[in-house]
Amino acid sequence: MKINEIKLEKVVGLNSKIPSNNMMEFVLVGRSNVGKSSFINAISNRNNYAHTSSTPGKTRTINYYLVNGKFYIVDLPGYGYAKASIEEQNNWATFINKYLKTSDMIEEIILIVDIRHKPSEKDCQMFSFIVSATGYEPIVVATKLDKIKKSEVNKNIEMIRNELGATDDCEIIPFSAEKKDGVKDVLRILSSIV
Repeated sequence: MKINEIKLEKVVGLNSKIPSNNMMEFVLVGRSNVGKSSFINAISNRNNYAHTSSTPGKTRTINYYLVNGKFYIVDLPGYGYAKASIEEQNNWATFINKYLKTSDMIEEIILIVDIRHKPSEKDCQMFSFIVSATGYEPIVVATKLDKIKKSEVNKNIEMIRNELGATDDCEIIPFSAEKKDGVKDVLRILSSIV
């Protein structure tokens, strides 16, 4: 698959109603500043289409990107943003949980983690929540591959698998938005589902 067209079609705030769609949705979840926007830019071969920021917590809306007029990539707000109030974090958590449990068009959930570090407690909670809410494991994309040595890749992937409690069948893709490593693997999976 090649992404020829991508456009930000819907932006949903905390007080908005979750839209009903008639096209499949691929959902991105991950902590603040883990590289979800860079992931979107890399797989769509665009520079800075999804706005990246050095400030964590910049995405505070649910963003629906229509891809090739056929499916949505749905970018959820990053979790674990320390500067957001506890009340705001809880409100977003409730809203996201409701979306994940009620949207009929979710085809696959992609959990984005940082390959350099152990998944955080919130990453592990999100992984478990996805499994309990949907009955299946998410695809895990381990970003920032270009920041570690090649000799560390397999070890770090196994560390991520063990920390998340993922099965051997769970797809964990080493990924670098900078070098475009892992892009073909992601597009292959999206293509096989679409």
